[in-house]
Order: sequence, then structure tokens, then C-alpha cells
Amino acid sequence: MSSRTLFGTDGVRGRANSYPMTAEMALKLGAAAGRFFRRDGRNGHRVVIGKDTRLSGYMIENALTAGLTSTGMNVLLFGPVPTPAVGFLTGSMRADLGIMISASHNPSTDNGIKFFGPDGFKLSDQAETEIEALALGQVEPAKPENIGRARRVDEGRMRYVEYVKTTFPRSLRLSGLKIVVDCAHGAAYRAAPEILWELGADVIPLGVEPNGRNINDGVGSTAPQTAAEAVLAHGADLGICLDGDADRVILIDENGRVADGDQLMGLLASRWAAEDRLNGRTLVATVMSNLGLERYLQGQGVSLVRSKVGDRYVVEDMRKGGWNLGGEQSGHIVMTDYATTGDGIMAALQFLAAMVQSGQRASELTNVFEPCPQLLQNVRYSAGSDPLSDIAVKDAIAEAETALIGQGRLLIRKSGTEPLIRVMAEAEDEALMGRVVRDVVAAVQSAAP
Repeated sequence: MSSRTLFGTDGVRGRANSYPMTAEMALKLGAAAGRFFRRDGRNGHRVVIGKDTRLSGYMIENALTAGLTSTGMNVLLFGPVPTPAVGFLTGSMRADLGIMISASHNPSTDNGIKFFGPDGFKLSDQAETEIEALALGQVEPAKPENIGRARRVDEGRMRYVEYVKTTFPRSLRLSGLKIVVDCAHGAAYRAAPEILWELGADVIPLGVEPNGRNINDGVGSTAPQTAAEAVLAHGADLGICLDGDADRVILIDENGRVADGDQLMGLLASRWAAEDRLNGRTLVATVMSNLGLERYLQGQGVSLVRSKVGDRYVVEDMRKGGWNLGGEQSGHIVMTDYATTGDGIMAALQFLAAMVQSGQRASELTNVFEPCPQLLQNVRYSAGSDPLSDIAVKDAIAEAETALIGQGRLLIRKSGTEPLIRVMAEAEDEALMGRVVRDVVAAVQSAAP
């Protein structure tokens, strides 16, 4: 298999109007994906396209549409909808391909393209590699009489809203609960408040005034303090923080305390296991998930399988093992009984169902295990360079790993979406943990152009 230069851990992503996030490349990717999914040459193929609220989304949407229709694909444009809505609508509309235009939690100046297959799941590495090869080569266009059509579908959001509500027990209501929901000025700015209100909650919306440039800007799952302050100011029962495309969630209890995806996975895994709903009594999480989660699950008789970082890889492992719950510390929660990818709104509803059924406050349900001390630092480097190949960096990593033997663990990885090297350590001895991270970070910084 040839190497990949366009696709990262979650589609193609980069700074808007710079390679590879240019209109020209979006057109080529659209044509390549169209040719890949229309290899039988017949007409009638459909593509679902959703996007978040970034200004560059218009440019990329139009370019993708041109590329797709040039190869005979018929395009259905749903406008701003969450990433999981694209997975759902791809299956619901019997489409051959789904595309989400979003850079998730990244700033507004970035954008990305995520692909979904006809089953609503994100494409495999192999499929992405084949599409990339087509995009970097020559794509044969359709004959003039076979050029595709494009049209807007206005009711896509409401189809998704109605489906999401079916994942919340019909016998339950959210009456009496005051909920802050921070939509990050992103794709769920209308859907998330609508769902919570229709289920009976008193909703305090934040981040629901997108202008094309303010997505994730001081709001959302990467900036939960804004919602935490609102929870305290309004005396709310819960805060829900979504990211720009609403496929991840961070929760805030009534005291303003932030809970990450590990705590939510721990709660859901233990409850589902007790209800005999957890397939194989197994949770799938990534190598980034806290050691405390693993220890807690062992006490509950639940196995933890660790995958590569990226919700796509979590889902791949889930499907291979037949498991139905997985996710990431960052807040991607994947429940394949309901969705094909992470869904922040659905995950929040599962937490709210636990609150209503148990009668417990959010603070009692978001602290299911004591985290092992964990320290993560990111080091930015120039694209095209490889600091991890530097001898001094390798030596620093080896020394850190030796120091942590029997006391913790070290994880070094490149981000799949940004030019960042992530240095993470876990150890009960926080002084040791801080020292090894500082030493490795210093070495990487010295080697990074």
C-alpha cells in the first residue's frame, strides 16, 4: 500500500486556502471519491454532504460538489449539521458516500473533509489511500449525459433531531433540569438546544451565534470554562460542551467541575455492564485514556481494549470485536447501538438518562474513578520535519521510559490533524512525571525547526 500524504487520522485537514485545504484539492478529492464509489458506471449514485459553520465551508462545499457531479454523482447538500448526522443521513438516504466538511475542534482558519461509506461508518485506511491516489492522478470524468445533479435538502437537521431523541428512553423526561449547552458556534448550534428543549429541559444555550469565524473561539469542549461559569451563574444541573462538529462532548457538574470522556466512558461502561447491555463486557478506548479508568473497570469486571488515537480507529476495533461502547478521553463517545461515529449529543443524553433514573446529581456521576496523575504537553514543529528521528530525542525518550518502569507510562505520538508532537506521561509520583515530560519536551523543542 502506498504512503498517505493527504489523509490523517480523521480525513484531510489543514489551514483553509492552503494546501491541502484548497478549492482545487477539494475538487480533486470530490472527483476521486466520486470515481471510487461509481466504479460500476451506472447512474443514480448519491452523496450526502454536511458541514459546520466555518466561512471556508462554502468554498469547499462548492468545489467538492463540482468534483462529485463531474463523475456522475448526485449530491444532497444538508448545510450545517453535526458529523454524526452525516453518518446517520448517509444510511437513511441510501447514499453511496457521506462527506462532512469540518475541522472539528480546530480554529476557524482550519477546515477538513471527512468521508463516510454507504454503511455510515468512516472509511478504512485502504479506501482513503485509494481515493488519495486517484486525487493525485487523473480522474476520468463522466460523459456529458451522465453528469450528476446537486440539490439542497432543508429538513436534514430535523431528521437527525428526531432520531437522536429516540435514543433517550421514551418513559423519561428532562423536566425540572436546567442545562447549559455550549455549541461552540458550530454545527449543532440549532440541533442541540432543540433536542434538549423538546425532551423537557430548561435550556441555557451558549455558542449559538456562528458568524463563520468564531467557531471554537473561547467556547465549546476545548474551552469549557465559559460553560462552567454559566452553570454556576444560572444554578444549572449540568453543562454540556460540544466541539465544532458535535462529535465529542465534555460535561460540567453543578459545581462547575469539568469531567472528560474517560469519566463518562467509565460511568456508561459500568451501567451498561450492570444492565447486561455491554457487549463482551468490554470498553474500547485509546492509548491516551487514563490508567485510573483501566483500574476502575477491572474492579467492575470490565475489560479495556486500547486502540490507536482517533475515533475512527476506536470504531474499527469495536467492529472487529463486536463491542458496542468506546471512545476517547477528549470526549468522543461511540455507541454503535445508536450511531456510526462519536456523537456528543447522544452521549450527553445517556448521561442525563442516568441522572434521571438514579436521582443522583451530576457531581455524583462524573467522578466514578480517581484519575492517575497525567501530564500532557504539545510541541509544535515545522511541517516536513521529523524531530522524533533525532538521536537526542530518542535518547531522552529512552531515559524517560527507564525512569518510569514499574511506576507509570510514557506515550509519545504525532498528532494526526496538526503539526504537533504530544508528550504524555502518567505516574503516581507527580514530581517524577513532571521531570520526564520536561526532559522529553526540551529535547523535542531543541530538535524541532
